[in-house]
Amino acid sequence: MESIIAVKGLTKTYASGFQALRNIDLDIHRGEIFALLGPNGAGKTTLINIICGIVRPTAGTVLADGHDVVRDFRAARARIGLVPQELSTDMFEKVQATVSFSRGLFGKPPDPARIEQVLRAVSLWDKRDAKIMTLSGGMKRRVMIAKALAHDPDILFLDEPTAGVDVELRRDMWAMVRGLRASGVTIILTTHYIEEAEEMADRVGVISKGEIILVEEKATLMRKLGKKQLRIQLLAPLSAIPVALATYPLELAGNGCELVYTFDTQAEGSGIAALLRQLNEAGIDFRDLHSSESSLEDIFVSLVSARA
Repeated sequence: MESIIAVKGLTKTYASGFQALRNIDLDIHRGEIFALLGPNGAGKTTLINIICGIVRPTAGTVLADGHDVVRDFRAARARIGLVPQELSTDMFEKVQATVSFSRGLFGKPPDPARIEQVLRAVSLWDKRDAKIMTLSGGMKRRVMIAKALAHDPDILFLDEPTAGVDVELRRDMWAMVRGLRASGVTIILTTHYIEEAEEMADRVGVISKGEIILVEEKATLMRKLGKKQLRIQLLAPLSAIPVALATYPLELAGNGCELVYTFDTQAEGSGIAALLRQLNEAGIDFRDLHSSESSLEDIFVSLVSARA
């Protein structure tokens, strides 16, 4: 697929000697929603700031839609919209005016019709004459998104876009992001809400200690690294797993009243049928079965823990 952002050999070492990024290679495809996940201090914000031209790299190159973010800063930056985690705008300004001003900062001519279109897209048109200080936290975040979209960027960075936003508004914003992607905008999302990445992302990248440790299609990642569990609720508790079942990856839980069977989603067979036959032959009766599958959060935690 065509890359709209190409990062090669990117390294950032600060004057203190701290190395925030180590030899990052990353390609982001045109028109996708890419989720960048990582613990605090992993290097997410540094990477975003370099791509957006806010921070200069120590080594390596970054191309945004074919433009080098250092040598051809203006052309590269014109293609990028950034919604930072922190809300930072003139609280005494009116919504429509501040979004129009952001468009002008990129040398774009005034276009009231386009500003109206952007404000309607983020459900702010009815608040166009309201001062930003009068808006709720969620509405202020929508203003930040409108400002980032005002100059018609092809790439949109959303750094923790739903931090502090209630669940209902978060889902509204997910729908809005999908709409932006449908219009051709490439979305790069950082989030602490793993379900946000699981809900929206096409691909997932995990960064830890300044290094990209994995980039994968979300569905493929969950198939490769996901585990399924079958929880078997017993009629009578067991003090230990019977010898006849020793070859199965079983654990006792619930004070011996539950057997937990973990199996690989990639295996040709789950082995559940054989396990249930063995339980019957061993005279172990059960009253209920419940299956579950690893979430993206489980996979993320296991990946980062393995690198600790």
